[in-house]
Amino acid sequence: MTRATTTPGQTGTSTRDGFTVRRIPQTAPRIISADEAWHGEPPYAQDALALDFFGARDDEDFGRQPTRTSLLPEPAPLVGRLAQAIVEVVSGQRPAPQLIRHTAPTIYSVIARQAMVAGRRRTPGPRRSAVVRRVRVCEPADGIVEACAVVVSHGRVRALALRLEGLDGRWLVTALTIG
Repeated sequence: MTRATTTPGQTGTSTRDGFTVRRIPQTAPRIISADEAWHGEPPYAQDALALDFFGARDDEDFGRQPTRTSLLPEPAPLVGRLAQAIVEVVSGQRPAPQLIRHTAPTIYSVIARQAMVAGRRRTPGPRRSAVVRRVRVCEPADGIVEACAVVVSHGRVRALALRLEGLDGRWLVTALTIG
């Protein structure tokens, strides 16, 4: 192989014996002075759109629809079953998700938290289910029932106060107090 030489008048390439020899480009970037530097506008970035996702909740056609008492099942047996289930969930005998359908989200979160604590302190062994002793039901308005129940669980007597509202064709627990 022969060495390629260039003179200042040549373009920087030479061909000899079928090989093309090119000059290596200069790799260091050109130094730019402060006057040459570009201080233009920053590139445009689109802002987030102002969308109201919660405004649609005011639409009465798609929210929960109140249901008249005459279109709902008798509340007293349901209150008894719910009172028994709530006491069993709170004592750790029954899984909390069984109450999702019958309770408002705020009520369910409180019950689930209590069930989680009860599950950690529960001792192994056979358990007897809670027994409902008495249920009292009162209807202050159409589609609303306020009830109380006395439940015996593990030798302990508990009182429950519930408020059920008829929503979407079923009773829903919207307020709960466990004594």
